[in-house]
Amino acid sequence: EDPSSSSSTQNSVAPELPGFYYDPEKNRYFRLLPGHNNHNPLTKDSIQHKAMECKRLRLLDEEEKQKKTARAGLNSSVLLQKRQLGLLSSTSYCRLVHELKVNCMQRRKIEIHSPDSSVAGTNNFKIIVADVACERIFTVNDVEHGGCKYGIINLSGLGKESLTVEMYDNLYFTNRKVNSVCWASLTHPDSHLCLMGIAETPGCASLLPASLFSSTNPGDRPGMLCSFKISTAWSCAWCLNPQADNCFSTGLTRRVLVTNVVTGHRQTFGTSSDVLAQQFATQTPVLYNGCRSGEIFSIDVRQRNRKGQSWKATRLFHGSAVTSIHLMEAEHYLMAADMAGKIKLWDLRTAKCVKQYKGHHNEYALLPLHVNEEEGLLIAVGQDCYTRIWSLQDAHLLRTIPSPHPSSKDAIPSVVFSSRLGGSRGVPGLLMAVKQDLYHFSYN
Repeated sequence: EDPSSSSSTQNSVAPELPGFYYDPEKNRYFRLLPGHNNHNPLTKDSIQHKAMECKRLRLLDEEEKQKKTARAGLNSSVLLQKRQLGLLSSTSYCRLVHELKVNCMQRRKIEIHSPDSSVAGTNNFKIIVADVACERIFTVNDVEHGGCKYGIINLSGLGKESLTVEMYDNLYFTNRKVNSVCWASLTHPDSHLCLMGIAETPGCASLLPASLFSSTNPGDRPGMLCSFKISTAWSCAWCLNPQADNCFSTGLTRRVLVTNVVTGHRQTFGTSSDVLAQQFATQTPVLYNGCRSGEIFSIDVRQRNRKGQSWKATRLFHGSAVTSIHLMEAEHYLMAADMAGKIKLWDLRTAKCVKQYKGHHNEYALLPLHVNEEEGLLIAVGQDCYTRIWSLQDAHLLRTIPSPHPSSKDAIPSVVFSSRLGGSRGVPGLLMAVKQDLYHFSYN
């Protein structure tokens, strides 16, 4: 059962009456009290939160009891036998194998070590972003006195037996809230980090060397490569196409800024809405943008600035603000999510939606999508703090993972999935950062 369907299930049992709350256990209505303070035991928010917490605890309890078993009839040897006998198509076989693997994932807590023992595990995770090889994870943590702390977690110590990682902080950059982060390949793959921060008003865009977060040669580290003031920044992306070398984009309020970090040259493209999500193509120097208006459009950054909207190429439309986009490897398809909880797969050649992935929950948050084409999985964390995993092939919801912590606005998990966590010989699985904890879900 999808946790987000609890309200609709309740409404099907008893009609909703304005000003009243129906208690299914006592089979009667109770009057809701006005206001939203903590002294009122029956407000709509408190009732919904209590129902969500009961469901979360029930799902966690079920996961503990199930251990490594999947649903009845889902067995690897049986699936293989049916495939060999021609009773299963290749599509069904792949989807069922992934469902088996995903449902057998078990949660284990990771021990985080830090050179500064007073810093490790004292601040809440806000964002985690893995590099391409999944050897390192850049973290943004909220600190108690306001602002953020940045660090890099080295996953090389993540093994099948021991679950320990090393975290390196840089305490010189702790005063800036961050909206968006991406890895940048300037001198070598994933050598730098682009940060879009809010430093009061206006905001700030920074390009930091990843070596700032290292335990070696602390006195011989390079400084910040570039930093400049901007209006409120929502998103960023780094370009790997050689025709737009050393460039990164910034999604701002009603404009897109493309900056060459070596020459300092900038291009500005005006838009009719805030740009909340961005990604560069690799085969061509084309930038895809998702907007608050629900529009998705592409820009060829080789062209010069033009007035008006004539420079927009591909144009797609969602019914709500687009919060995340992901360009598939062949670059013929684009995955996009919005603030109505819709996740759609678009065919860029026909500009049509070819698949929808149902069950995601979002109302106003900037929540990322995670696509792993190698394993055929789509992963997204909802505003209800549930992590959902779908099959890319047939959009089937494979698993809904409850958060280990009570659901709240400041405890939405941040996740990373890879077949090789820690590098080429790493372990497969899902990493989940929530509150001050980091968890590993084994996938094999």
